[in-house]
Amino acid sequence: MTILSTERLRLEPIDDRHFEGLQAMNSQPEVMRFVSGMPETPEQTRHMIELVKGRWAQYGFSWWAFIERESGRLVGAGCVQYLGRDPANPLELGWRLVPDKWGQGLALEAARAIAAWAFETLDAPLLVAVCRPDNANSAKVMSKLGMRYRGEETWYERPHAVYELSRTQ
Repeated sequence: MTILSTERLRLEPIDDRHFEGLQAMNSQPEVMRFVSGMPETPEQTRHMIELVKGRWAQYGFSWWAFIERESGRLVGAGCVQYLGRDPANPLELGWRLVPDKWGQGLALEAARAIAAWAFETLDAPLLVAVCRPDNANSAKVMSKLGMRYRGEETWYERPHAVYELSRTQ
C-alpha cells in the first residue's frame, strides 16, 4: 500500500488505527454536510474502514488518512476511487478535512499528490471530482487543481457539479 508525502501531510492508506481520528472528523455535521448530510456513527466509520481496506486489497487504491506531519494528527481524508463506485467509470478524486484546517490549502496539497499518483501509478487518462452544487469550497479546490467544469450530473443519488482533469491537460 502506498504512502504519499507532501510538504505538510503524510497520506496513509486508511486502516483500523485511523478509527478515532476518522470518527472525530466524520461525526461533525459541518464535515458531512456535503457528503451524506448526516454525522457518521462509530458503526458507520468502522464499516467504512472495512470497505476501504477491501478496496485497497482489491484495486490497490482507495482512501488515505491525511496525517499532519508536524502534529501527527489526522486532519483529513482523500481518495482515488471509481466514480459511483463502479469500475466501468473513470477514477474520482475526493477529500474532506477537519473544520479547523479549512482554508489553509491542505485539500489542494493532498489532491495534487493524489492526482499525480493516479496519473503516474495507475496510468489514469482522466480524473474526475464531484461536489454538491452549493459546495463552493470544494469547487474552488477543483479549479485550483486545474480541473475543468464538465456540468451537473447525478451521482450518489444527488445532483453534483462534475469537474475533470485529463492527463494531457
